[in-house]
Amino acid sequence: TCEPLERGFGITIGNSLRRVLLSSLQGASVTAVRIEGALHEFTTIPDVVEDVSDIILNVKEVVFKAADARSYTVRIDKEGPGPILAGDIQLVDGLEVLNPDHLIAVLDKKGPFQAELTINVGRGYVPAERNKTAMMPIGTIPVDALFSPIRKVNYQVTNARVGQATDYDKLTLEVWTDGSVVPADAVAFAAKIIKEQLNIWINFEEVEEVYPQPGEEEEPLNENLFRSVEELELSVRSANCLQNANIQLIGELVQRTEQDMLKTKNFGRKSLKEIKEILSSMGLALGMKIDNWPQLIERWNTQKNA
Repeated sequence: TCEPLERGFGITIGNSLRRVLLSSLQGASVTAVRIEGALHEFTTIPDVVEDVSDIILNVKEVVFKAADARSYTVRIDKEGPGPILAGDIQLVDGLEVLNPDHLIAVLDKKGPFQAELTINVGRGYVPAERNKTAMMPIGTIPVDALFSPIRKVNYQVTNARVGQATDYDKLTLEVWTDGSVVPADAVAFAAKIIKEQLNIWINFEEVEEVYPQPGEEEEPLNENLFRSVEELELSVRSANCLQNANIQLIGELVQRTEQDMLKTKNFGRKSLKEIKEILSSMGLALGMKIDNWPQLIERWNTQKNA
């Protein structure tokens, strides 16, 4: 959950994160299978209930977690009768099976069943044709791979309240994974990818924000910013204009420019003059820039309730 966000950014950020989560996160998947006694996928193996096509489909559903982004080769050597499970895969260092009880095939007689699996690390979906290489031994069957560890992503945008204002967004993300990455880390990786892609557009030096040192007092806030505009005791016309513009706090009012106010319905020069005079008496003015306004509201409410 992320809040408060400026109006409209909930959908913008939520949709961007969802698309990146589903398409761009790194994961491990089987890219090739070689089964003793099978030259292609449209055949059967003695003593095995499933045909090769079904075995490959089952192998593709094994969830792997890889420590490094490299290629792994593992084997299955099993005698029956009985089931062949993902836990029967003879793993190598750096590779882990997260669903060891997953069924790969069933031996109805002694067998044996022997197979070699190639696992690679990648992103998104890669068709079988692209997983085929000239160095593959005879009988190796390339398979299409879905590397993404993300199974499903939903997002919801609702209103968030900051003080008396409710025109902020609250973004709630729901992320389902295959277990190789926790949802919180998946969202962090997706956000990092978006940030790296957007860096190309930043053509200025970012000014590092200065935070007060321990023991150093923060600059006191003008308490008038957090008062309701009703306390300004404006004329009925001016008060109605502010209400129609959904301006509830003086801090929200001073961030509007004169041009912004004059665009408000029924708001004229007389109302503008009235507001400017009252704000001036408080040491305030229209067109002020207030950094981190939502955070200031939270800080003010915390101090008030302490």
